[in-house]
Amino acid sequence: MPKLQHEARHDVQYVTLHGHRRAFVKVGDGPALLLLHGLGCDHTTWEPVIDALARRYTVIAPDLLGHGLSDKPRADYSVGGYANGMRDLITVLGIDRVTVVGHSFGGGVAMQFAYQFPERTERLVVVASGGLGPEVSPAIRAISTPGFHQVMGLLTLPGVRHLGQAGLGALSRTRIGAARDLDEVAAIYESFKDPAARAAIRRVVSAVVDWRGQIVSMADRAYLTEALPMAVIWGSDDRVIPVRHASNAAALAPNARVEVLPHAGHFPHKDHPQRFAKVLHEFIRSTEPANYSRARFRGLLESGPTTSTRRIASVTPLRDVTA
Repeated sequence: MPKLQHEARHDVQYVTLHGHRRAFVKVGDGPALLLLHGLGCDHTTWEPVIDALARRYTVIAPDLLGHGLSDKPRADYSVGGYANGMRDLITVLGIDRVTVVGHSFGGGVAMQFAYQFPERTERLVVVASGGLGPEVSPAIRAISTPGFHQVMGLLTLPGVRHLGQAGLGALSRTRIGAARDLDEVAAIYESFKDPAARAAIRRVVSAVVDWRGQIVSMADRAYLTEALPMAVIWGSDDRVIPVRHASNAAALAPNARVEVLPHAGHFPHKDHPQRFAKVLHEFIRSTEPANYSRARFRGLLESGPTTSTRRIASVTPLRDVTA
C-alpha cells in the first residue's frame, strides 16, 4: 500500500463509484470546499490546512482514482474523466455546489470541473496549477517515456528505494531553495513501489504531458471564467511548474486574483499553511458564489474570447479531454 504523503490525522471514508473504491476525507461544516491533490500525491498533502479550513467550511479531500487509498484500475485517467468522478462523488455525498481548489495536476482537474459543471461550481482556485502553459519539470515529462515502468520498478527495490528516500529527505532539510519540495518527491517515490500506482500515474501523465511539455491548457476557454470567481496561488520558488504561469493566468483571466507566496515552492499550502488558509478564506469571504445562468453562459460562448486572449490561446491550445 502506498505511503501517505503526510501523517494522516483524519478518518478516511470510502465510497464505490462505477465499481471502483474511492477514498476521501470529509470534515467541518459550512460551505463546501473540494480539495484536489496533485500527481502522485493523495489527500494528505492537504493535511497542513485541513483543520484551519474545516473551522469555516465543509472540506472534502479525496484520493483521486489511481492515487493513495483509492483503487488503481485500468481506467480513464483524463482530466475530463477525473472531473466526472468528482461530480459523482459530491453528488453521492449530497453536496450540490462547491468551491473547487486544485493543486498542480489537480488544478487542471479543477478547471475542467468548472468548465464541465458550471452549475455545480461556486468558485475556482488553482494552486501551482497545470494547464496554464507548456513548461513542466523534466521529471514529469520522463514519466511518459517508454521504459519508465520498468526503470522505476528497479529504482523502487527495497535497498535502492530506502537509499534514495534518505538522500531526498536529507536534501529537503537543507536551506537550499531548490530542494524544498524533495520531501514530497520522496513520498511520491515511495508510492511508485506499487506497480498499479506506477501504471496509473503513467496513464495520467500520458494524457496531459508529452516530451515537449504540457499538452492540455485552459487557454482557449479561460474567457468563460468571466462568470466565475477565480483565484490563482503560486509559490515564488516553484521548480516544477514555473511561477510565471501565474502571469499567464492573469492574462487569460483578467478578473482572477493572483497571489504569489514568497519563500514557497510547488506546495505553498505546505510551506506556509496559515498564510495559504488566510488567502483562501479572504478570497471566499470577499466574493459571491457564481450564479450559473445558461443564458449568460450561452452568451459568453457566442461572443468568444477577446482578441488578446485568442492570441495567448493560439500558443497553448486546449486538447479536448472530455471525449
